[in-house]
Amino acid sequence: MGFRRLFLNVGVNSTGYSGQSWSDPDARWDRFLSFEHYLDIARLAHQGTFDAIFLSDHPALQAVNTARPLHSLDPIVLFTALAARVPDIGFVITASSSYNSPYNLARRLASLDHISGGRVIWNVVSSFNPDIAANFGAAPLPPRAERYRRADEFVEVVRQLWGSWNLHAIDDPARPGDPLWDGHTATPIDHHGEFFDVRGPLNVPAGPQGYPLIAQAGGSPAGIDLAGRHADLVYASLLGKQAAREFGDRLRARAVAHDRDPESIRLLPGLVPIVADSTEQALRRHEQLNGHADETALVHAFAARLGVSAARVGLDTVVDPDLFTASEDQQSPIGFTQSVHDLAASESLTLRQLARRAEGGHRLVIGTPAEVAAQILDWWREGIVDGYTVQPPVLPADLRVFVDEVIPLLRAAGAFDNRYPQATVRARFGIADPLPRVTTAAAAR
Repeated sequence: MGFRRLFLNVGVNSTGYSGQSWSDPDARWDRFLSFEHYLDIARLAHQGTFDAIFLSDHPALQAVNTARPLHSLDPIVLFTALAARVPDIGFVITASSSYNSPYNLARRLASLDHISGGRVIWNVVSSFNPDIAANFGAAPLPPRAERYRRADEFVEVVRQLWGSWNLHAIDDPARPGDPLWDGHTATPIDHHGEFFDVRGPLNVPAGPQGYPLIAQAGGSPAGIDLAGRHADLVYASLLGKQAAREFGDRLRARAVAHDRDPESIRLLPGLVPIVADSTEQALRRHEQLNGHADETALVHAFAARLGVSAARVGLDTVVDPDLFTASEDQQSPIGFTQSVHDLAASESLTLRQLARRAEGGHRLVIGTPAEVAAQILDWWREGIVDGYTVQPPVLPADLRVFVDEVIPLLRAAGAFDNRYPQATVRARFGIADPLPRVTTAAAAR
């Protein structure tokens, strides 16, 4: 078997993953509006040879006005500007399948894929917040099942559009008198489905990597099925090793059910690192990042966010996993609730222990640079994950610490490159070109 590389993406939302990251005394609180802020982060991520930078999106002003504003800048606009200034690194762009049209989104993402030289990844979300629905019309948020049916059809239409004008099939279209496209290379998709009627073809041809990669954060059964059918990268909420292994098995089973190669999917769950010179300092920083004076306050707040009374359950009693049960009709992501349930079921943990394993729905790793690197390598070496989507609590400070102190240890362990060996993200992640590169009758004339 050849060299197996650890993949790392990094979240660059706002002022950091921590809700209180805006109050970092060493940085401006309003830096979430500054292009220079994101440019500095992107350059720092490039220095660390991260594979891609990730921006989630939520086209509504968040309800909590004491935490950093999280989704102010449009991801496509921001990443287009960054692509012109920062080479190599990829861009994971979140865009809703519920509140976009397939043709417009396909065109915008394909345009940026050309501009960036094949560095675009589309993160598909179906939008679960009624506040978003209210910004796009009077219709209420559709039920979850309908949103996922729409998402499935939306992705299928976008993929067909991306392949509808395939210049890869022409060896030399520039000879005088020859057409730039014909019925072999630019064809209508003539899609007629439950939600969309789209003729095509797209007026942007296939790009440097064929077309953009597709990412998805499957957590519910419908989300895992969508990821198994369409996703190249999966960004999931996985807190425990056994739960992560079982999630990977379910994901690959759905890929097989959709006649896909299960080994073509890269699993990169979320990871929140809190790094300090000592384990004790890292634990105290975890409490401070959440606005708490001590561990007891941290645990009570953690339980309350999950709808559990820490006073009733007890901080040091092994918790019943069924306290954390997801329901199909909940508005919040099912994957976050399910991940806590699965961790509690597989490891028999107390509330005090659980509070140190999850942060904002993702796996929390706390400790010295060596301890954090060891936890990162553990799951990867066992083949449970292909890498991680790192979510630094405070930007840019925690990303700088990760790049300076953790990544050198990953490189020393032989898991991570210090260069960008492939130009496109598709090649970098080792995912096959989706479009044929053949000579057609038009090219042979």
